[in-house]
Amino acid sequence: MTYAAAPGDAGSEVVADLATGLGVPTDGGRTWTYTLKPDQHFEDGSVITSADVKYGIERSFAADVVVGGPTYVVDLLDDPANVYGGPYSDVHPEKLGLATVETPDDRTLVFRLNRPYADFDHIMALPSSSPVPREADTGADYGEDPVSSGPYAITTVDDVLGITLERNPAWDRDSDPVRTALPDRVEIRTGVSAAGRDQRVIGGAADLDAMTAGVTPETLPRIEADDGLQARTDRTTSGTVRMLALPVSVSPMDNVHCRRAVSAAVDRIALTDALGGPEVVSAADSLWPRTMPGFAAPSAGSESGPAGPELAQARAELAACGRPEGFTVRIATPNDQRPLQVARTLADGLGEIGIEGVVVGLDPSTYYTSDIGRPGNVTAEQYGILVIAWTGDLPTPSTYYPPLVNPVQPTGSANYAQISGPDLSALVNTALSASDPSTALNTWRTVEETLLDLSVYLPLLEERVVLIAGERLRNAYVHRTYGGYDLAVLGVR
Repeated sequence: MTYAAAPGDAGSEVVADLATGLGVPTDGGRTWTYTLKPDQHFEDGSVITSADVKYGIERSFAADVVVGGPTYVVDLLDDPANVYGGPYSDVHPEKLGLATVETPDDRTLVFRLNRPYADFDHIMALPSSSPVPREADTGADYGEDPVSSGPYAITTVDDVLGITLERNPAWDRDSDPVRTALPDRVEIRTGVSAAGRDQRVIGGAADLDAMTAGVTPETLPRIEADDGLQARTDRTTSGTVRMLALPVSVSPMDNVHCRRAVSAAVDRIALTDALGGPEVVSAADSLWPRTMPGFAAPSAGSESGPAGPELAQARAELAACGRPEGFTVRIATPNDQRPLQVARTLADGLGEIGIEGVVVGLDPSTYYTSDIGRPGNVTAEQYGILVIAWTGDLPTPSTYYPPLVNPVQPTGSANYAQISGPDLSALVNTALSASDPSTALNTWRTVEETLLDLSVYLPLLEERVVLIAGERLRNAYVHRTYGGYDLAVLGVR
């Protein structure tokens, strides 16, 4: 699977890639069957089979060898009664011992999930579903020179010059409805600073910045002063929402009225200004990113700009929570410029209603894993407000909301608010298993409304990026799923 080559919401639509069509669900969404297109080849000319796809998926189970990346495929295919450790410890003669994936013939794959999952096609669009020929697998080093099944193959890798891709002669353009792959050769220059990438694209030495992070704040004034450069830019939200998590294990955030007091006191106008203005961030009154399908239009209060604080309401909530004079709260944040600015601006605003925010800057490299990803540490350190940035792995609510509300784990927990309850769990399970898209969408909206009503996650801002295209670039549009220009269809003049 992959995503449609199209701008706007259409780019969030999952479409068939190596398969002949979308997966066929049975057994209430627990079993998914795919049929591969005939005569698809690796770069060496060998035919891609269902066994190659299964082997590629099996590699994700070898967490000690294949490190990093989303674990959805493992979570959905894992069988606690028959634990699978990946192909490198597999005793099967062909290293195909994962029982929950069946290959009845060379073109058919049957996935038996451990629970219903209506968005499984999206999971199959992840790189973990790419076919891998077992004979070519080099373990942890495979990613440095993977065997291509697409329009390009790696021909050279140089620490100084970067990576060169050239046309894969085994690729069949007629069988690939997604990629036009117009250039015959692609050169990727690595090791270039963000400012250096901006200058190369502006000056014509590069056609685009593949990092999709947008131009640096230092480059923006140059673009704003040049009509020609402005004509080559696209401005879009990134899908990353800066928000607050209010852990219910930490007093007084165990009281919903204290949480609502914080929510009402948030000054998104001040936060927008602190982070560089509306060119850099958009005020958010929803946890739902603008780039994710199903996003609703902003509320009337934020139509003309970001909402300021509601201090009278905040003071009323303080009285309701038994803290009319306010309280002191520790605000945890990564010790980086932008999140620190968020925390300090937030603390200033909370001071208007008597809440003293004590900002605690923590090591960014351990912040999400060890500092706030361990609920016991959050409680012990009495972090009552956590500054976080949240992005979904895929363009669907099913990968955006569940981690925020999943059962709290002692380590590696993304349920930073430590919220739980049977009603919330039932909503999430209903949304995940709903075969009707409108039912799923409405249920996710109810999840969103529930979290906002409980004030356990408070949306602040959504990051924006300014992308600039090189002078030669053609067919450039922003692909919402990838957050940058769609590499599948680009050409140069």
